[in-house]
Amino acid sequence: MKISIITVCWNSEKYLKTAIESVLNQTYQNIEYIIIDGGSTDSTLEIIKNYEPLFEGRMKWISEKDGGIYDAMNKGINHTSGDIVGLLNSDDFYISNSVLQKISNAFIRENVDSVYADLYYVKENDTDKIVRSWKIGEKCSFMSGWHPAHPSFFVKKEVYDKFGNFNTDYRIAADFEIMLRFLEKYAISTFYIKEFLLKMRLGGESNKNFKNIKRGKNEILQAFKSNNISVPFYYPYKRWMSKMFQYLFK
Repeated sequence: MKISIITVCWNSEKYLKTAIESVLNQTYQNIEYIIIDGGSTDSTLEIIKNYEPLFEGRMKWISEKDGGIYDAMNKGINHTSGDIVGLLNSDDFYISNSVLQKISNAFIRENVDSVYADLYYVKENDTDKIVRSWKIGEKCSFMSGWHPAHPSFFVKKEVYDKFGNFNTDYRIAADFEIMLRFLEKYAISTFYIKEFLLKMRLGGESNKNFKNIKRGKNEILQAFKSNNISVPFYYPYKRWMSKMFQYLFK
């Protein structure tokens, strides 16, 4: 079972090495690593080229302008040859060298369409400092405020082929929409690994400012509507409350 890992980047010289090395050092060897660069002007491409030989033919990369992060993710998905697809942000990294082995074992043992796990949010400049623990829990309705953390959500490539890639009409919440579409609308099967497998540096486009927070809230409501799933107007606040508990009980 081949696992394809996609990293999207643009001017990511600050943390990209950590992300790449967390993939390179995995004990599970049947992988391909795809990096989609948006035309970086810093040392990002130099970093990618320096690591490429170490993957011994298991890395491929593209550097060109794109239509944003989700367009770049779609480009990566379209270039995969693996059975399983995972997305690793350029400033995130796997906690241990056995993460992808655990992912492969779960897919084989449980015979499911997708697998997800817990993740830590950490301080940008001190990744040993845990700021927020996202302990996702067993699958339940999105209406309850539950949903996986997208970087820890691994999906069979055939699911993308059948139900589509990221909807680039969403600028902030396309990751939420695709998980809603896969898990809630089409009810693909999934399995929860009750472990923290990733660390994610605090930040992100959806929380940069009030304008983005508001847009993200509206896009989440639109995601329900476009997938013909009814949702009360107060849902974003319910979701926000569930996130607050992740800060309190880290």
